[in-house]
Amino acid sequence: MAKIDAFFQLMHDQGASDLHLVSGQQPALRIRGEMERVKYKVLENNELKAMLYEITPEHKIKQFEETGDIDFAYEISTLARYRANFFQQKNGIAAVFREIPSRIQTAQELGLPPVISKLSSLPRGLVLVTGPTGCGKSTTLAAIIDEANKTRRDHIITIEDPIEFVHTSQGCIVNHREVGIHTKSFATALRGALREDPDIILVGELRDMETISLAVEAANTGHLVFGTLHTNNAARTVDRIIEVFPSEEQMQIRSTLADSIRAVVSQVLFKRVDTKGRCAALEILIANAAVRNLIRESKTFQIPSMIQTGRKYGMQLLDDAIMELLNKCWISAEDAYMKCNDKPRFRPFLKAPPADFTEV
Repeated sequence: MAKIDAFFQLMHDQGASDLHLVSGQQPALRIRGEMERVKYKVLENNELKAMLYEITPEHKIKQFEETGDIDFAYEISTLARYRANFFQQKNGIAAVFREIPSRIQTAQELGLPPVISKLSSLPRGLVLVTGPTGCGKSTTLAAIIDEANKTRRDHIITIEDPIEFVHTSQGCIVNHREVGIHTKSFATALRGALREDPDIILVGELRDMETISLAVEAANTGHLVFGTLHTNNAARTVDRIIEVFPSEEQMQIRSTLADSIRAVVSQVLFKRVDTKGRCAALEILIANAAVRNLIRESKTFQIPSMIQTGRKYGMQLLDDAIMELLNKCWISAEDAYMKCNDKPRFRPFLKAPPADFTEV
């Protein structure tokens, strides 16, 4: 048993999502979205480095010594998996660990709208799950892939950096590939995947133009492709994909994307005020014929209006989802105001002026 495992046990017992170990500071846990110090001594650089290196693969240690940054996954079979990131800072080494539960929750258990489960049954196309870091994108995608794994008879390939949720093959054959270990890059793995008879491809992150281009191409050639982006709403997600390409190629990618896109799910995570835990508010865009025409005609600014009129397809605006959580008394008005798009709509619920002076 590694010395650091005691921190992971504490993290698990406290229900924390993240563990922060930083040279020159006490350890800290992120619990329900907020940082809390652990009653432990200040960590010295050499002591922390020895503790971290005890669980780090040799090739990752070499990479860290050369670059000052690494990502990898660590697993305790009786507890959970952890996504690790090491980095160098002013006082020495630092690390952040995100807990990845060993049991994958269903969309129903997560409280997600019914249309999210239906995404797993799509025959082809591109589905994007977006939002800021730590908003639960991986958890939502894991629930969708798990549903496909249970109900379909297909080949699923996941490409991640590092591998997070591990799916045991059930109805489907599932192959997990980790960038840096099993493949050189997302783009290389995606290019190879097209020759590996996949039905469903999960791309952990659409980082660059080449990866995005290959993902769209795979979706257009009859595969169901899931990917993530760090954008905060459906319209901005479409714009971000198009803006990655040079101006002379944007009309072409706009047309190709319109043909391939099936759904965009943008989510934000909230701290529950009625009970322990957190909940997600989702913006959902289902790409029907009208939405595809908006994308082709460079009218993405009309997408919010299209979402408002598309409730029968399962669409919903982020602010409507936030308002529903607020009306249920699950979240605070202050939190709702800080994370919504239409600030005036939520201002009447506030007891005090907003802390964010940029929104005045």
